[in-house]
Amino acid sequence: MATVTFSDASRIYPGTEKPAVDKLNLEINEGEFLVLVGPSGCGKSTSLRMLAGLEEIDEGSIFINDTDVSNLPPKSRDIAMVFQNYALYPHMSVFDNMAFALKLRRMPKAEIKQRVEDAAKLLDLTDYLGRKPKALSGGQRQRVAMGRAIVREPQVFLMDEPLSNLDAKLRVQTRSQIASLQKRLGITTVYVTHDQVEALTMGHRIAVMKDGLLQQCDSPRVLYEKPKNTFVAGFIGSPAMNLKTVSLTESGGLFGDVTLPLSREVRDAATQDGGDQQVTIGIRPEHCQLGTEGSGGIAIEVDLVEELGSEAYVYGHAAYNGSSERFVVRTESRNVPRLSETVYVVPEPGHEHVFHAATGERLN
Repeated sequence: MATVTFSDASRIYPGTEKPAVDKLNLEINEGEFLVLVGPSGCGKSTSLRMLAGLEEIDEGSIFINDTDVSNLPPKSRDIAMVFQNYALYPHMSVFDNMAFALKLRRMPKAEIKQRVEDAAKLLDLTDYLGRKPKALSGGQRQRVAMGRAIVREPQVFLMDEPLSNLDAKLRVQTRSQIASLQKRLGITTVYVTHDQVEALTMGHRIAVMKDGLLQQCDSPRVLYEKPKNTFVAGFIGSPAMNLKTVSLTESGGLFGDVTLPLSREVRDAATQDGGDQQVTIGIRPEHCQLGTEGSGGIAIEVDLVEELGSEAYVYGHAAYNGSSERFVVRTESRNVPRLSETVYVVPEPGHEHVFHAATGERLN
């Protein structure tokens, strides 16, 4: 097992001034499953490729254990990478694909055979070792790519959106297999995805990136309950958090006809650095109630009802002054509103997330 450390690591592509990865500082513990997540172009795959040695580092350093690998070639870093497109050799059998790197190392044939068979058993591929990749399903090909990495017994696994080519059901099944496999092997793993649900269900910790900058790195629970800023709050969680900039009063934030009580410290912090007597309130869909006229809250017109059996999500927009603000509320599936009906979003006290209106930083 190994630790991985990014120390002020930056990557600036030729012809651009803005770094794709800007002074990334991140420590990954031994045996940890760390997920890099963010929207397209945020720098997550570039960070992974910097660690793999496939991208140059323009500033800073990257360490595996205590070794500075910033200028080492990929083959000298003792890492194994699983790609999005599997990258299997089509003319080779499953056995030969998995054994290829070991043959290059000139390992004894008996040891190669043992390692491949052990990995195949672990991944339920024993019956497919003689097949070519074209005779396998997408999930089986992905497991072969995983097996090729496992047999090398590297210090670090790197995975670049390995499930994005699978269908939805297979993706859910495979991500649980990868998480349990990593736990069993105990190998430090860095996993890149744009799917925040995938990140929440797999990672020991999640590093959220935006525009090349690390926004927050913590456990899934902390990211969900205590997002550092409005970007993390809006990105983590499905459906996304409802974020609304509201007026400050003497006692709190005015959410429609409901005043959400805020402490004096939060209200004072909200008016600094250009807050201008406003504050951004975040309410997750599960912490909202649907009321009728007179119950307070914000009036919304229902655009869509997503019924999921045990629950339903109501999507709507604020129904006043031509506003386009969107809201999502989770409710019981037995009593859902009709399309175009006007209902009232009433937040549950004590569950609000409060952010600075200008900077987006968390206040409570």
